[in-house]
Amino acid sequence: MRTGPARRCEAALSLLMCVLLTACSGSPSLGVLGAYFPDWLFCVVGGVILTAIVHVFSYRHGYGGWLTPPAIVYPALTVLFSIVLWAVGFNL
Repeated sequence: MRTGPARRCEAALSLLMCVLLTACSGSPSLGVLGAYFPDWLFCVVGGVILTAIVHVFSYRHGYGGWLTPPAIVYPALTVLFSIVLWAVGFNL
């Protein structure tokens, strides 16, 4: 059995976790055909689709060379589009 400072530290950490996790009680989710999905999942899918559209249009119109290095640009575009979709779709 713990006594002294170890017990107080454990009690303080338990109290801190209770305070920090109270905001997690309700998850932002959307019902789709009876199943609930988190809203960020739709935003990530939309971000990937918008990034694919930017890729197709940029190479079709001759601007594909500007999107280099692709290993950095495409994930950054996906994150950008996902955050914009989330801000516009779920926070307004």
